[in-house]
Amino acid sequence: MSPRPYRGEQRRAAAEETRARIIAAARSLLTAASGSEFSVDSVARNAGVARMTVYYQFGSKRGLLEAIFDDLAAGGLAGTLPSAYAQPEPLDALDALIRAFMRFWASERVAIRRLRALADLDPVIGESLTARDERRREGLRAVVQRFGGASERRAGALDDNVYMLHTLTSFETFDSLAGERRSPEEVGRMIGELAKTILEVNQDGAG
Repeated sequence: MSPRPYRGEQRRAAAEETRARIIAAARSLLTAASGSEFSVDSVARNAGVARMTVYYQFGSKRGLLEAIFDDLAAGGLAGTLPSAYAQPEPLDALDALIRAFMRFWASERVAIRRLRALADLDPVIGESLTARDERRREGLRAVVQRFGGASERRAGALDDNVYMLHTLTSFETFDSLAGERRSPEEVGRMIGELAKTILEVNQDGAG
């Protein structure tokens, strides 16, 4: 048997291990109490690899950030969103979506808070976060469209609803409402009630 397939498997395994180590190093920098610098160079140093290894693995700083976001979401958000969207009743889908994001914000609160703060200083991080936020907006739009009502009877009502729900389900809203004592379930209930009120008011106003 040729040793080439075996060596190929070894190289792939080594590359995956290096990739995982770089992502873990990036996450540790984001959650460090000292507020360590976050850059490709600092991630490489923390991972014990060369700067070019980071670029080889991820292609760019944007690629590294996307991998970090995917890794953060893999802890729960990625697995819960499909079931939320699949709920047959739109109100159940919206509630499930809100709960999913509240749990996600809570589980990765320190890292996300740091990334949001860094976005004001680093355009690349800002662009990545904006793209992720836009995905959440489009997901909310898909759910709100299922309600019909105001979105069908009054021009702009759907956009109004989506805009307000996007703000309600943002990390910033969660972080403010959660404070130091509220659980993601408590915040989710608060936001769920506000979301239902928004939808009801806009539907009533369209009659």
